[in-house]
Amino acid sequence: MSSGPELDTRVCGRAARAARGDGVEKVGGAVYDLVPPGRLLIGEAKVVRTRRMLVAVALVAALCTARADDWPQWRGPRRDGLSRETGLLKKWPAGGPKLLWTARGLGTGFSTVAIANSVIFTAGDKNGKTYLMALSLDGKMLWQTPDGPAWKGNPAGSRSTPTVDDGRVYYLSAHGNLLCADARTGKPIWSLNILEKFRGRNITWGLSESPLIDGEKLICCPGGPQSAMVALDKKTGKTIWVCKGAGDKPGYASAIIVEQDGLRQYVTMTSRAAIGVDARTGKLLWRYEHKTPYDCNIPTPIYHDGHIFIDSGYGSGGALLRLVVRGRRASVREVWRTKALDNHHGGVILVNGYLYGSTHRGKWVCLDFRTGKPTYVASGVGKGSVTFADGMLYTYSERGAMGLVPATPSGHTVVSRFRVPPGGRGPFWAHPVVCGGRLYLRHADALHCYDIKAD
Repeated sequence: MSSGPELDTRVCGRAARAARGDGVEKVGGAVYDLVPPGRLLIGEAKVVRTRRMLVAVALVAALCTARADDWPQWRGPRRDGLSRETGLLKKWPAGGPKLLWTARGLGTGFSTVAIANSVIFTAGDKNGKTYLMALSLDGKMLWQTPDGPAWKGNPAGSRSTPTVDDGRVYYLSAHGNLLCADARTGKPIWSLNILEKFRGRNITWGLSESPLIDGEKLICCPGGPQSAMVALDKKTGKTIWVCKGAGDKPGYASAIIVEQDGLRQYVTMTSRAAIGVDARTGKLLWRYEHKTPYDCNIPTPIYHDGHIFIDSGYGSGGALLRLVVRGRRASVREVWRTKALDNHHGGVILVNGYLYGSTHRGKWVCLDFRTGKPTYVASGVGKGSVTFADGMLYTYSERGAMGLVPATPSGHTVVSRFRVPPGGRGPFWAHPVVCGGRLYLRHADALHCYDIKAD
């Protein structure tokens, strides 16, 4: 089901009200009521017995649950930067695809967008505060909720990306303020500061991870001497477990879920290592040292076929680790290391057995996942971030150039490119998002939305 503009958010409220038996109207055999535009009612249906109410419940389930083509968190549903959408343009018109709208008033920041249930979520700093915010699919601001003081270090601005789950949205500020808010209204449900609660230690450029939701747990990394990672009850913020033993400060990366041979674990980068943590108990399973200048481990790890790929900038490069699981224990063994791809913070993606990303100095590189050998090194649009959809790489330069590149290991050909209008000062660091036949590009105070559907 599409999450594009043709999906009216009012349908969720209509179906929910029909399930409750409130005043409704029948249109084309379906049951609806009238809900003001922009309202998003989630999960309000009760147990029903009539056919009419069952139809309404089905509509609620279909339209008010995060759909397969949503982008509800950092790097998408699986945190791998891969969109499953098809039917997209393989080449853009001169000057770029059609600009549908530009939303301003986001404030300073590098947060990209999360999209769920036809609502766009992001964050920005303005008037001395960090704000979690929601916009409609036509770019109108729905609500803004403060989440503590703004980050005033250099560069200033918000860092992480909101995470949407089960009618709630979660955001972690650069100062460690963790907020859970109602996704419909922005009303705070609970909040806490993870640095204060768990004796965490902030890092040079501010906490940047995006919270991970796994079932009833929220996962984040305070990076205290005895609190590398913590699991909280996502509904209340109460502590479930605390991971001890790593000893490192936080990295700038966001955790992923890895399940292999019956063992579920969370994998992330600390300031000086990759770690794996038992999802059930919080026990530190393994630690693989990966030091970088300035303790900058930023890109999200990638898991595939029993292996974990990690990467960092400043010439540090990457490594492929084989994950070995024996019962409730796990370890990793290095398969290969390379300095051919030292990704700063634009992210790396894995497509059909090949890794794609830009180096710290601005070249685009493709590596064979099995061997670590480069298949190409190219200039492209220059150093930047990347996402994938429908066979194409969407490469977003930190200087504002947007490129469309076929995802093939044989070469890096920019078939289309255009300049993204600036939304203020500073580099273009927010990652591109492809969702609902649209391309979302954030820069500073502005969010641009482009139509990339093929005719």
